[in-house]
Order: sequence, then C-alpha cells, then structure tokens
Amino acid sequence: MSTGQLIDQTAGPGAATPSARRPAGPTRRPTSLRTRRAWSFYVFTGPWVLGFLVLTVFPLAYALWLSFTNADGLSDNARFVGLDNYREVLSDPATLDSLWRTGVFTAITVPLTIAAGLLLAVLVNQPIRARGLFRTLLYLPAVVPPVGGALTFKLIFDRDSGAANGALDAAGINGITWLVDPYARYVLIALTLWGVGNGMIISLAGLQDVPRELNEAARVDGASPWQSFTRITLPLLSPVIFFQVITGIIGSLQTFMPLLIALNPTPAGVTSVPESNYFYMIHVFAQYFANGRYGYASALLWVLFAIICVVTFLIFKLSKGAVFYSVEPEPTKRKARTIGGGR
Repeated sequence: MSTGQLIDQTAGPGAATPSARRPAGPTRRPTSLRTRRAWSFYVFTGPWVLGFLVLTVFPLAYALWLSFTNADGLSDNARFVGLDNYREVLSDPATLDSLWRTGVFTAITVPLTIAAGLLLAVLVNQPIRARGLFRTLLYLPAVVPPVGGALTFKLIFDRDSGAANGALDAAGINGITWLVDPYARYVLIALTLWGVGNGMIISLAGLQDVPRELNEAARVDGASPWQSFTRITLPLLSPVIFFQVITGIIGSLQTFMPLLIALNPTPAGVTSVPESNYFYMIHVFAQYFANGRYGYASALLWVLFAIICVVTFLIFKLSKGAVFYSVEPEPTKRKARTIGGGR
C-alpha cells in the first residue's frame, strides 16, 4: 500500500484534503526581501542622484560646451569657435602669470600649513592640563566661514582703523598700507595660516593612532625624542601627511574667496587687486563678470581642472615608497592549484 493511500484511509471519508482546505481565489506571491531592499535603495538614493545630475553633471557639461564657444552671457547667438579659447589660455601672458603666482602661493602655504598643524598637534598631544581647552581654542578659527575670516582680516589690516596699525602706532612705528603690494601677499599667507586648526585636528588623529609601545621601545634602546619622532612617528604619519598634501594643493590652486573679500569686493574693480595676489581664480572671475567672456572663462576652469588632475597623478606616482601604510593592500589572489586536479 502506498503512503498516499494510507493517509487517505487514516483521515476517513469526511476529512478534507489539503487542497480542499485552501481558500478560494487567486493567490498573491509575497514580495521578496531582495525586491524590498532594491526599492529602499532607489528611494533613498534617488534624491542624491537627481541632485548630482542637476547640480553637478549638467553644469559641468554646460561649462564644457561654453568653453568651445564665444558666449558672453548676455546674447543667445553664441558661436562655436573650437579650440580657440584653449589656445588663448596657453598663450595669454595674464593667464600664465596668474597661474605662476598661484603655483608659488601653493608651494609656500601648503608646507607651512602642514608643518604648523603638525607642530600644534604634537604640542596639544602632550599630557598637560586643560589640553582639551587648548585644542578647542586652536581649532575655532577653522570653524569660521571663509567670508567671515576674510572680513575680519580686512578690518584688522585696515590702513586707517585696523588693529595692526594701531599696535604699530602704539609702538611709535608709522602705519603700513597692508592691503596693497608688497604687503598684501603676507596678509594672504597669514589668513591662510589662521585656519591651521583643521590640519591640527587631522594630524592629532594620526598621532593618537601611533602605538605607544614603539616609542617606548625606542626610548629603552636609547633613542632621543627627535629620533623617535623622525624615525617612528613621521613614517607612521605619512598617510595623513600625504592626504593633507593632496587636499592642500587642490584647495590652494582654487584660492578665491579670501582674495575677493579681503582685497576687492566688487567685480567692476577686480583689476585693482594687488598684482602679487592676482591669482588664477581671480583672473577667471574677471573674465566672467568684468569682461563678459563666458566661453574663455569656462576654458580657464577646464584647464585648471586638467592641471589639478595631472598634479595629483604625479604626486601619487612620486609618493610610492614614501608613504607607509600600517595595513598593506592585499596582493591579487591567485587561483589555488590542487594536486591531481581536485577542487
């Protein structure tokens, strides 16, 4: 006797079979967990993707199209000029001079900010009283918006009523016109170093990640504090320093807001910016709003983008062997070979 016949005989003639107990009507297939997760993903990422396309991709594509035209921002009869704007960028003395000044400023300020931030991080990492208060006070300037910091420095170094000239007058020294050449460049460097607290926090996080056992072992072996710092701490901080170099160069090449606010607040008078501080982004601003050359200014921005990409690529290439990671990336795994052709 089969199993099905045995079940039917045991249940009796009046018992309902499993198929008879099912409710009538169409059955609904429950939504799978994978489908619900997919819908949740699209719902939560949809606004960001939409904003990225509208606020990033479209402006970039539009600026790229403008760079091949002679658009002036006022009329609709923009004409395609091909690579003429890019040829002018590479041959315009004003553009090349502004790019040179920006490069020199970057070469000065990036090492200074990294070194100052690291020095402050080492100081506030010592076991002293109220070091949390010192960390907060040193970091506060980095929280101030760039516009606020630029306006503050403009007031401090004002020729007639600034605090800097007030201190010089109290010392019997004649006041200095700070916001013109040759002193304007020093004001800008001071403004850049004023926000060094951001680099201090990053370096401090790296210092606290250095194992104390290594420095203690070096001290037992007779190493001086300077030797421990240069041969143990700095190599372990190299990824943090490398990150600060990359971000610092990118930020310095795009320096714009402090120059515009502290030295010249109006587009019409942008040409009166001190020559030493006539940087690349100020030149772009002048081409856009003072000269109305939207196509040429867009080409300037795309050239700057290419320069940043090339500089970043070169730094990555040159940094091999100089950056030490505590966890090395895993090499490519090869397929395991078994003896006898087994799995």
